[in-house]
Formats: sequence, C-alpha cells, structure tokens
Amino acid sequence: MLFVRPARLADLDAIAQMARTAQPVLHSLPPDRAALEARLALSEDSFRAEVDYPGEEFYLFVLEEASTGKLVGTSSLVAAAGYAEPFYAFRNDALIHASRELHVNRKIHALTMSHELTGKSRLAGFYIEPALRGEAAAHLMSRARMMYVAMNRRRFTPEVFSLLLGVTDEAGVSPFWEAVGRKFFGRDFKDIEMASGGRSRTFIAEVMPAYPLYVPLLPEAAQRVLGEPDPSALLAYEIHLEEGFEPDRYVDIFDAGPVLTAQVDRTASVAGNGTRTVTQASDAIGNINTQGAAYLVASERAGEFRCALATLPAAAREAALDAPTRAALGVNAGDAVRCAPLYRAHAEAENESAAGDAS
Repeated sequence: MLFVRPARLADLDAIAQMARTAQPVLHSLPPDRAALEARLALSEDSFRAEVDYPGEEFYLFVLEEASTGKLVGTSSLVAAAGYAEPFYAFRNDALIHASRELHVNRKIHALTMSHELTGKSRLAGFYIEPALRGEAAAHLMSRARMMYVAMNRRRFTPEVFSLLLGVTDEAGVSPFWEAVGRKFFGRDFKDIEMASGGRSRTFIAEVMPAYPLYVPLLPEAAQRVLGEPDPSALLAYEIHLEEGFEPDRYVDIFDAGPVLTAQVDRTASVAGNGTRTVTQASDAIGNINTQGAAYLVASERAGEFRCALATLPAAAREAALDAPTRAALGVNAGDAVRCAPLYRAHAEAENESAAGDAS
C-alpha cells in the first residue's frame, strides 16, 4: 500500500539517498545533504503556514510504503518560481528577416532569454524508484501534487508549469549545453545545473546571451533536442499530459528540455475533483476489484495531507475504502475525502454519465 504525504526532517537520509541515485542529476533535488535539510525545514514551515497568496513556500512530498515505512519516491511544489530572483528560460520566437529589394521574406526560429515564468507555481523534483516506473505509483507520486493544489487553491497561482529534463547522453552530457551553455560558462553541464538554484540565479542573466540565438546556426545535434524530454523523463512527460499539461513556447535555458504549462482549473485533478464520504469496503480484498476505475483519493485531516489510490465506482457519493487505505489516509468511516479519476478517459466517461443523469 503506497501513499503520499508531506516530507519531514526525519526523512532526510532517505531523500538524500534518492538525490544521489537520480540520473541525470536534478537541480530541484540536489545531492547535497545541507541543501536538502534546508529544503525540508522550509517545506515543514510551508505546510504549517497560513497562506493567503503564493510566496516563497516550498512543499516537498514523499511516497511511502505503508507496511514498511520505506520511502520510494519524492516530488515537490514551488508556490512561486523565482520568488527571490527571476526564473529564466528560453522563449521560442520566430523573427522575420525581409528585404523588398531582394524579394526575401524569411521566418527564422530563435531563442530569447525570458523570465516570463517568474511568479508562477511550479511542479519540480519528481523521482521514483526505477522498479516502480511505469506503474500507477508513478502517477500517484506526480499527480498527488495537483490534488494538494486542488485542496489549497489560495497557496498557488492560476497557472502552473513544469520543467522536464532535456536530452543528455549516458555520461550526462547535453548536446544543447555543449553548443550553447559551455561557450559562455566554460564549465560542465552538471556543475552549472547544481549551481543554478532552480534557474533563479543572477549569474544566468550575467553570463548567458542577452540577444536571440538563431537556431539554424546551432549544430544539428543541438537543434534536434530542442523541447525533447530525456528518455528518463518520458514517463513524467506522459503523466503531465494525462494531467492536462501541454508543451508551451519555452524550453530550459541549459539543456533545452520541454516546459509544460496548464491552467489549474483545466487540469484533471482539479476539473474532475469531487468530495465523497468514506465508507468501509464490503469486500475482503478491499480496493482491488474489477468494478469501477482507479481514483486519486486525498485527505487533509488535522492539516496532514495524504493521497493514495483506490478503485471506486464512477459518479458515486461514497468512497468505499479498505482498512489499509483508511489508515494510510488517516480517515474513518463518515469522513470526507477528495477524489479524482486517475486517467482522463475515466474522467470524461464520468462527466458524460453525470450529464446524462442531469438531463
């Protein structure tokens, strides 16, 4: 039985191990114990804080195996990216070069440094043990964050985005970095990745090119990876699409990885979210049955957020949960939980059913 909860300082050792294991290295999950400890402390403060609008809050979540207490994944939410300093990305632009005399009119693809994403809420730091990748557990670890957003709208902005890893080779070398970043920094991608602080460091504006980069002038290898996720990020990419995120006009300023954005109201976890009353599952097997569909089920009893998966019937007012799931969520029969279909197809089918009932 897996469930998602807020991380605690007591989780430091497990999270530090995940940070060391993650490949390629994630700037949002640095393999530095002191930095991780500071983030855990900030996360605990953020969850406890009374928030009326998004600010410098940072929320770190972990995926826990209920029977053993082992942590097998982590992810995070940034309330306002670049709260202290601008958040930088490359914006995809099309520049027109024309000459009436030569009868030339060409549209040229260019990349322009931008901080337009500054202040928007951001999903970050997704990691899950390799053995669980491709399973529903990965969806739970990633999308539980949006369930938290759905239950705490004032803490986040109306639009959210996620920056995914760009393509690197087995040695961690980024073709885009070699073509662009190295020319200005003269250092390895991994070094600057860790120093970037989530793409919000003054040195980015000081060192990176202030003028547009003309894409046709870049090496073919760098052009080919523009906006492409690294193979290790394909699962996260697909989960974001399932949630309702879409590729936007931005790419990462270092490795040209894709930036995905979504309007919170249109995400699957928010648009398909509804309240149900907990009841005890009648079957001995609990939530593993052939009736119904997979749902994200979240609770926030006594201020402690929890999220797990359960199989529930569509368009019902009750959530029949087995004992392990109720324990993981910290709820009892009669308590209210928030539920959203795990897969968009199930959400659309439920909406069609509800519309039919209404008519």
